[in-house]
Amino acid sequence: MTETTLKQVPVKIEHGGKWISAKIGVNEERILFPDPISAEIKIKAIDDLEEKKNIITISTKKGESYKIASIPKVLQILKKTIIMGCSAYRLMAYFMSPAIRGGVMVSNASWEKGAIAVLKTGIWFVSKNKQICIPLDEVTGIELTKREVQGKDNDVVQIVNIEDEEVVTSFVLCPLTTLQILFNYLKDATKGTEVSAGDVDDVSAQVAMLVYSGMDSHAIEKMVNISHKEIEKIYDKLIKQGLVEVVMTRREVKLTTKGVRFVNEAVKT
Repeated sequence: MTETTLKQVPVKIEHGGKWISAKIGVNEERILFPDPISAEIKIKAIDDLEEKKNIITISTKKGESYKIASIPKVLQILKKTIIMGCSAYRLMAYFMSPAIRGGVMVSNASWEKGAIAVLKTGIWFVSKNKQICIPLDEVTGIELTKREVQGKDNDVVQIVNIEDEEVVTSFVLCPLTTLQILFNYLKDATKGTEVSAGDVDDVSAQVAMLVYSGMDSHAIEKMVNISHKEIEKIYDKLIKQGLVEVVMTRREVKLTTKGVRFVNEAVKT
């Protein structure tokens, strides 16, 4: 394929802290960025692709990074081209994603024929109609299991992740020998999110489970019978281990002299 077959697509590219409008050339082998960037990126040199809203970030093996914004149709072309040709573990398979959301089967869930690609930061599902990414740091579980397909139990890889505070489940179906390779690769790719039970003491584990159940800090203190200072220490350990993140800071206050005067006067009235 030569440069004459490059498809020109309109985008905005982040450059020098600003977004500039441009037309980039794209084909199955390369992406050409015009002035003032003046760069040629080989598709095979790309090892990561991230997406947030209508912005994608392309990263290469050399450490180069490019942010591109455009309309969904253009981004769909770019994502499919990159995912199908970049440096990644990739295989053709059937997938259902999302299949289950919040414990409830997704009403229009169906098996789609396409590709699954594992990049540095995400697992991508690509078919004729879908491009779905599951960030690796949101994956909570990967296992080999059984799933009924056309009336028969088949071996599948189950991928569970958190999306918008909901538990989401996806399935991948392919020949068993390939499925085992995929399972091993996914387990290896997500091993950074695994924590051994022995790494967490019993009380911290109990607190983590209560957080998972939806309890707030005050309720947990009563349930476990620990003080506010003790739970703060446990939170610090869990944060350090990457098991929890801070969503709200609870402030402790005491009255000033002015406050004491106000309360005393209020009691008299």
